[in-house]
Amino acid sequence: MRRWGAWIGMFMAAVVALFGALSLSQAASPASAAASAAASAAAQASPVPNGTAGGAPGRVAVVGVPGLMWSDVTRDTTPALWGLMAQGAGAGLSVRTTKTNTCPTDGWLTLSAGQRSRLAHGDCALPSAPIVSGQPSPAGPPPEGGAVAPGWPAIKSDNAHTSYHAQVGLLGDAMHKAGGCTTAVGPGAVFGLADGAGRVDRYVESPDKATAADWSRCGLTAVDVDEMFHAYLNAGVDPHGDQVPLEDEKRAAAAAAADKRVAQVLAGLPAGTTVLVAGLADTGVTPHLRVAIAKGPGYGKGHLSSSAVRQPGMVTLTDTTSTALKLLGLPEPKQAVGSQWRFDQSDSTTEDRVGSLVDEDVAAQAIRSVQGSFYWVLFATQLLLYGIAAVALRRLNDRPQSRARILGGTRVIALIGGAAPGASFLAGVVPWWKAGHPTPVLIGAVLGFSVLLAAAGLAGPWRRSPVAPGLVITGVTALVLALDVMSGSSLQLNSLMGYTALVAGRFYGFGNQAFSLFAVAAILTAAWLAEYPLKAGRRFVAVGVVAVVGVFAVAVDGLPAWGADFGGVLAMVPAFAMLGMLVAGKKVSLWKLGAFCVAGLALVLFISYLNAQSANPTHLGRFWQDLMGGDAWDVVERKFSAMVGSLGYWPFTLALAGAVGFLFFVLARPTRYRASLLDKAYQRSRTMRPALICALAVGVIGTLVNDSGVVILSVSFSLATPLMLASGVRSWEMDLQDEGRQRSERPESRSASAG
Repeated sequence: MRRWGAWIGMFMAAVVALFGALSLSQAASPASAAASAAASAAAQASPVPNGTAGGAPGRVAVVGVPGLMWSDVTRDTTPALWGLMAQGAGAGLSVRTTKTNTCPTDGWLTLSAGQRSRLAHGDCALPSAPIVSGQPSPAGPPPEGGAVAPGWPAIKSDNAHTSYHAQVGLLGDAMHKAGGCTTAVGPGAVFGLADGAGRVDRYVESPDKATAADWSRCGLTAVDVDEMFHAYLNAGVDPHGDQVPLEDEKRAAAAAAADKRVAQVLAGLPAGTTVLVAGLADTGVTPHLRVAIAKGPGYGKGHLSSSAVRQPGMVTLTDTTSTALKLLGLPEPKQAVGSQWRFDQSDSTTEDRVGSLVDEDVAAQAIRSVQGSFYWVLFATQLLLYGIAAVALRRLNDRPQSRARILGGTRVIALIGGAAPGASFLAGVVPWWKAGHPTPVLIGAVLGFSVLLAAAGLAGPWRRSPVAPGLVITGVTALVLALDVMSGSSLQLNSLMGYTALVAGRFYGFGNQAFSLFAVAAILTAAWLAEYPLKAGRRFVAVGVVAVVGVFAVAVDGLPAWGADFGGVLAMVPAFAMLGMLVAGKKVSLWKLGAFCVAGLALVLFISYLNAQSANPTHLGRFWQDLMGGDAWDVVERKFSAMVGSLGYWPFTLALAGAVGFLFFVLARPTRYRASLLDKAYQRSRTMRPALICALAVGVIGTLVNDSGVVILSVSFSLATPLMLASGVRSWEMDLQDEGRQRSERPESRSASAG
């Protein structure tokens, strides 16, 4: 026992050492890269390709155009915006704040705070007119020539008490602390640049009323261009409260009017001003990716990205705040969660770059329309599969051909069902969203890859094994997901079981559904790979296989440069430690399980600590900063509340209940008088029981420590249950074949004896 304890201790020490080395190298890289890019920009005073815009602090103008999409930007209709894109860099802008759709005031307040903010009470309309000099204000008189945002004390208090604890006024306060001033052009801009007291130093009603002195007075200027949103307000809503669709001609006219305002701004700004255009709000209830353009020192022809997103051609609204602060040479407070817009040089034409950004939104809309129904279809199909399997298995008869067809068909369908979750990510290699009817193409891609994976599992001599076909599926699933997050998470974005930029919960690494799928696939892969050395009597090698797969899987899931998953490490470390113990033939007591959980917590905190030292910490590093600042409990409370609330996600709750019932009534007790399928699988495979126990463990622990809650366990069952069914059916088939051979051999034996 001491030998195994020492081995596990060495294993955990190796994990910590590996994570420390990798995390330190990744923590150092962003800082050195940013420093190098800044030095290059300062030296050359020209666009910095593939790096962070740098140079000496200068003027910044943020032009907010609520509702503007890339499909609105054309050479003829919007020549000023087209010219900005021709000379500058662009991206799709995720404007998600605290609600599904973002109102203009929400967008401006999010710019102000660098964190998701809202106007809690009020219609989704254009921002209210500010309080100007000579008018009474609860917050005190406005500065001479300036203005005060109406209702600011209530807005500030409300946002401070949301789950995001947004500090509205952060951008304006940072400017004032540095001795600078702010100019707001238009009502919305006041909400974007107001300081903690709700004040801006200079206010102008609209761009056409701004003088040369107004444009040059302050280092930070914000401009509200609201023609696009005005068009939707004028269209109104129908009797059901839904937005009246805006005709294409009217939308184009609104875009042209907004473009004229942008041209006025560009003509008035002093030379050398960095212009940031942001389509910072939605129009109506349907979210979209909006326009983001940057032009100025450090931003040349290309695309924008940020370390907070890690997706080429995509940034977030909170990144806009960070960008303004960095360009002004101001330190970014920890309350701001975004990262600076970075410039990636491109030789593509303006038409191609705009077209690719239009495609981003098309893909986001296409996946949004089918993502919810996919879970219903996936889980309903699997429940139907379980029902068919139950009926078929109960109707087994003594006719060999009929029996073989039932068992073989059940096994094939089960393997296809187990391959479907992984196939949903592989479908991302097909540009299905470009089809005239994207949903059928997507369904066809998922089915095609599912059949392909199942065929790979049944193609070779390993098809005779109870576990090898499932091993092929889990191995490919785990490997595809691992390689994806290690190479930029392109398959995760806009996928059926991944995430979308419209929700903006994640842009890189593992989302909760993908983590659950990856974790279970890795557990089953490790267990079934260990089957072969275990059968050969090489137990130590089998445990080594589990250790190697476990270290790789936990590293892929937890390292900030790859999976960046806090809760995943908490679940995977104890699950793999349990698997190693069970493969080693040791019992896992409650105190050992508790010790494994503590080890997982220690490891993820160690990763968080190292990540907090980097120039651009992820949410892992920010959690450590919150922990040191005494604010971590708010994060824990928010995630726990979300986990409890997940019980109301009926598609997942019903699927979970169905899978549990199937495990008992079909796998555990398929008939009243025959042995269970699980028992048969256990007899044929020495690692089947550890695999199922640890897959269940990672699902349960993952459910408890992630805000998606029951979704985690449901996705776990969506992979494990059909593969367990396939393994059990194959084991039963092998038992029946053995019985048939024994019966056929008995008469020959008796004849030989008689002769």
